[in-house]
Amino acid sequence: MTIQKITPFLWYAEDVEEVAAFYTKIFPDSRINRVTGVPSAGSTKVVDFVLFGQPFIAMNSGKPDPFNHAISLMVDCGDQAELDRYWNALVEGGGSPVACGWLKDRFGVMWQIVPSELMKMMADPDPVKATRVAEAMMKMVKFDVAALKSAYSGATD
Repeated sequence: MTIQKITPFLWYAEDVEEVAAFYTKIFPDSRINRVTGVPSAGSTKVVDFVLFGQPFIAMNSGKPDPFNHAISLMVDCGDQAELDRYWNALVEGGGSPVACGWLKDRFGVMWQIVPSELMKMMADPDPVKATRVAEAMMKMVKFDVAALKSAYSGATD
């Protein structure tokens, strides 16, 4: 196994094999590479897995600090169907919507499921367009791509 210079390392109370299997079923170009038991640490396991080609390492052991909003995993989505697919899969089985494209999965990990165009629209040099998008975004839980584009263009309902 070749480790990148920076690889997200996530510590769970749950069985990390279950966690990795859940995530790898959701995203393409994903797989579990290896599960390693840590004999000197009881039932502790370390799982090396890949999501969308991005390596992750996860461990279960004892009671870790809970995940929170201070760090999240952002998924860039090309259209509403892709956004809906990942959103629905991640809230399935006990996850919960939060706000502004954020959700918490059933394991407590925070995710941002965002349309590809969002950052470009919010960074538009026209402050009126950027403000309309930001204001529309702040009213949403799961992003509505058409509504964001409508706000950006200035279309009214």
